[in-house]
Amino acid sequence: MRMNDSVAHIDFSAPSHEVARLLVGVTLLVDGVGGRIVETEAYDREDLASHSHAGQTSRNAAMFGPPAHTYVYRSYGIHWCLNFVCREQGHGAGVLIRALEPTEGIERMRQRRGMEDLRLLCSGPGRLCQALGVTGQYNGRRLDAPPFELLPVPCAMDIVCGPRIGISKAVDVPWRFGQRGSRFLSQAFREKG
Repeated sequence: MRMNDSVAHIDFSAPSHEVARLLVGVTLLVDGVGGRIVETEAYDREDLASHSHAGQTSRNAAMFGPPAHTYVYRSYGIHWCLNFVCREQGHGAGVLIRALEPTEGIERMRQRRGMEDLRLLCSGPGRLCQALGVTGQYNGRRLDAPPFELLPVPCAMDIVCGPRIGISKAVDVPWRFGQRGSRFLSQAFREKG
């Protein structure tokens, strides 16, 4: 697939844990609303915590699709979660976008979320999707076409990694990445002192 400039700076065919690290600092916009990604988590079909581990189903089919597409699913039947598909088509890997620092369309985010607190608008995958207006209708969409836009990281990021959160399997896998010290994370990283 040919990428436009908005996603050409990331090789989405790479392993998901590599892509997850590279996405920290990238600006994600959905119809012009969004901000800088400050937290991600990687998943792969070899990973017990991944939706793709047991194979392809109607629910997770987009995760097995071509790279640089979206995989959007509902968590616990309540919250939408946005993932970016990685690796080659048929593999089943992706990156969950866990949190971002709001920079564009903040008033629209506040209206969608029904709150003023900037820090809480997108600090968690469900909050992020609500603030950006992402629902199941965005499942399987290309990242290099509207409504999505990904803008490159303007400078080097200080990134921390640690175990993923909110899962019951493979909890010790250090595939959660975030901007060190960001106040917009869904949960602080436990750093060794």
